Amino acid sequence: MGTRRNFLEKITISTVGLSLINSPASLFAASNETYQGPELKVALMGLGSYAGRVADAMQDCKRAKITGLISGTPSKLKEWGDKYDVAEKNRYNYENFDAIKDNPEIDAVYIITPNGLHKDQAIRVAKAGKHVISEKPMGINAAEGQAMVDACKAANVKLLIGYRMHFEPKTVAVIQMRKDGEFGQPKFFQGQSGFVIGDPTQWRLDKKLAGGGAMMDIGIYSINGARYMLGEDPIWVTAQETKTDPEKFKEGVDETIQFQMGFPSGAVANCLSTYAMNNLDRFFMTGSDGFVEMQPSTGYGPIEGNTHKGKLTQPHVTHQTLQMDGMAAIIFDGKQPIVPVDGEEGVKDMKIIDAIFEAAKTGGKVDVKV
Repeated sequence: MGTRRNFLEKITISTVGLSLINSPASLFAASNETYQGPELKVALMGLGSYAGRVADAMQDCKRAKITGLISGTPSKLKEWGDKYDVAEKNRYNYENFDAIKDNPEIDAVYIITPNGLHKDQAIRVAKAGKHVISEKPMGINAAEGQAMVDACKAANVKLLIGYRMHFEPKTVAVIQMRKDGEFGQPKFFQGQSGFVIGDPTQWRLDKKLAGGGAMMDIGIYSINGARYMLGEDPIWVTAQETKTDPEKFKEGVDETIQFQMGFPSGAVANCLSTYAMNNLDRFFMTGSDGFVEMQPSTGYGPIEGNTHKGKLTQPHVTHQTLQMDGMAAIIFDGKQPIVPVDGEEGVKDMKIIDAIFEAAKTGGKVDVKV
């Protein structure tokens, strides 16, 4: 795995990379000099497999570090505390983590727990005066997402959502191409997001904890991808649900949903979200003057892609490393990624998911206002 320093050195020789460095929206314009500013002190909440990926990636961060841990499992607190050098006084459980209010060694909490727990945990973190980073989806519906936004505004803290793709170099390059008009008028997007899920007892198949099934976990990538690839928000959706295993995918837990979105310009999107098929991680967008195809499009990497101008060549860097350094820049410097990662962005996706579920249930066309 390359370091951020290596990435910054390499990206300067990339044609698209140069355009990104010159873009005020880019977070990749940092100097190659050793960083000497403040570090974002982060507590990780929910010490599962993805938190482990984040923790390992943060070892290469220049602007963010792990200073706290929150878990309901004492053995994990000890194991992770020893591994990542987190002081025992900065290790909390779910009953006592409100005490972070008095801990100056924690600036932000990254919530990486099941979706159904995010809202209440985010509100508690905000009331403790700490910035909130929530893994996506930010809640189980738009109402929960809005409650999180309101609580963070009331507490005067940031609410950021774990949209790692908004920092990924090839994705950013494609978005910049679209903004520069290199595809002409975007016309059509296709997103395929899915895999065969394993353990039927896991929380992702529990409606109360997950808020749904594949749509909440993997379908959100096609929703968000359609928005940043086309550069618009949808105004209507239609959807069709297919369920082949009602024992594994119980009521309210979707197995496969095909959904369509319409946009103000007339552009359309056709997407698939599933927990029943492998080899589905592909985005395609065509415009009046060009196209882009990315496969893999949202996996942990490396992302691969081609456009009408040729292959995307930006080097791979661990997504979560870029995300956490980028979020430090947002919090400390007021910088913004090319596509927002704030709570309002998260609520937009939740409104679309709510509409997709309604369309799948009713069989009708559902208007969306994000």
